[in-house]
Amino acid sequence: MVSREHKRAGVMHEKLQLLRSITNSHALNKTSIIIDASKYIEELKQKVERLNHDITAAAQTSNDQNPLPMVTVETLEKGFLINVFSEKSCPGLLVSVLEAFEELGLNVQEARVSCTESFRLQAVGGENEEQSESIDAQVVKQAVLQAIRNWSESTDPQD
Repeated sequence: MVSREHKRAGVMHEKLQLLRSITNSHALNKTSIIIDASKYIEELKQKVERLNHDITAAAQTSNDQNPLPMVTVETLEKGFLINVFSEKSCPGLLVSVLEAFEELGLNVQEARVSCTESFRLQAVGGENEEQSESIDAQVVKQAVLQAIRNWSESTDPQD
């Protein structure tokens, strides 16, 4: 009985330490770690809302002169928040973007995609731990933009 409780306490301690490291918390007790995690989640939500607002605003101001999707990349604590948006559906674009992630060595940790009437991708990508060189947000953005250009050229009906 004591062994089982001791094991549960150990597992709980490990999970709290993981949460502490993910949220970059310096707290030592359980309550403070959870409060810091909650604040971290709220900050991430605000960043996502800001980016969604920026994407919507940019989409409203863009016109048909630039039919390529808009891309934003933001650096997170451990990885990147990548947004790709187009007012029209883009069949095959998701595959091209995911291939660009793979070439960069980014692991998709979380993603939301809509491909019906418009194209919207919101992904959190983290660097592969085996990578020797670190990459920055600008490199990620350029790789995604290049993937979009390659996709656009391959789907261009004039070819």
